[in-house]
Amino acid sequence: MKTLFSLSITFFLCCGMGLLSSCGQQKEMNVLLIVGGHDFEEEPFYAMMDKLPGITYDVAEHPDAYQNLKPGKIDGYDAVLLYDMPSDIPEDAKKDFVAMLEKGTGLVVLHHAFCSYDFWPEYTNIIGGRYHHFPWEKNGEEQPPSTYKHDLALDVKVMDTRHPVTKGISDFQIVDEAYGGTEILESVHPLLATDEPASGPLVGWTHNYANAKVVTLTLGHDKQAWENPVFSQVLSQAVLWVAISSSGK
Repeated sequence: MKTLFSLSITFFLCCGMGLLSSCGQQKEMNVLLIVGGHDFEEEPFYAMMDKLPGITYDVAEHPDAYQNLKPGKIDGYDAVLLYDMPSDIPEDAKKDFVAMLEKGTGLVVLHHAFCSYDFWPEYTNIIGGRYHHFPWEKNGEEQPPSTYKHDLALDVKVMDTRHPVTKGISDFQIVDEAYGGTEILESVHPLLATDEPASGPLVGWTHNYANAKVVTLTLGHDKQAWENPVFSQVLSQAVLWVAISSSGK
């Protein structure tokens, strides 16, 4: 697994996404990518990450990743991208996580990061939903654990074509893993939806927590998704949107 490092990506393509106020803007968005707690194919994943325009990133892996959330260390990042799946989080890391969001650092939650922190209820409020590994309650009725199913051809509908995250994106199909029986808060802003029975109705949304912009994308299991150009465009625009928002641009 890679340790903390930095990779530079060209920025001029961002102008075509409509995420910058002018094509003269040269600042790349510096992102902290957190991994660990779930295996993934590293080579094709990082190949996709390297191609995301307008973004530089450092990788931090659990169990040491939380050190990068501490004040002073997190200040150098415009956004955090979660591609991790730990079950637990130390109390001091919870405080640093929330403090980061209160300061306005943007957050993108990608695929299995939606399934993290079974025993931290506030995580649901942060990301706008939860994958439940255990039975849970909804409107006073017990619900079964959430489900997952691999290698599904998902027809994805764009719910908001004007949002910067989905700008320039039309309805598309992607082969990916679907999460079903999940919890999604009513307070989220829907971006991407599917009518696949094995999936929850939403596969992408935005949410606000404290002073931070949050985007949750449940897509992105393996290279079948990562090599889909629509997926990489949505991910890129999501990261840039939360990062630019946190930078006050």
